[in-house]
Amino acid sequence: MEMPNRYVYLMFQIDTNRLNSRQSLPNMNKLEQWHEDDVITIEISEPAQLEARSGNNSLRNQKAISYIFSETRATTDDEMRIMKKIESILFPGGAKTKNEQNDVQIVFNAWKYCRRLVTNDGASRNQPNGILGNIDKLRALGIRVMRDNEAVALVEQKIKERDNMARLLSEKTRQLLPYWVGKD
Repeated sequence: MEMPNRYVYLMFQIDTNRLNSRQSLPNMNKLEQWHEDDVITIEISEPAQLEARSGNNSLRNQKAISYIFSETRATTDDEMRIMKKIESILFPGGAKTKNEQNDVQIVFNAWKYCRRLVTNDGASRNQPNGILGNIDKLRALGIRVMRDNEAVALVEQKIKERDNMARLLSEKTRQLLPYWVGKD
């Protein structure tokens, strides 16, 4: 048997509000470190990247372009149907502003590219709906949405499982433990 890879097979897409250009979000700092260490993958959608790049904040611009981005290409009937469903869930009266249209596209990108969307949009006193406020309806479409602390907990669980498997294999086969066991 082979040792498990360091990569835990989790792919995330971050919303604009999780860009963390000042490194002030502790959970995003952890996720970013795991991304740097090839434990997970973090990407951004084109609409989120464009939102982040608006304005003259060079640090934010730099951070936004550091990620691979996905394009919103709703070209099939199924993709257009899902895009409309997302819009009706998030904005029952239709997405009227550019920011609302971006939210629809950001969620669509997570669905299309099979990524977990990490956001802080909604489910709060100030914004009861938003993306997080509709998490159950989005889940029914197969869209996985979470806060950054939930993403950290998920990655920690996968790392624990991976490290336990590596320890078990090392014990049974006498293979050396990979250097990253217990360090991620």
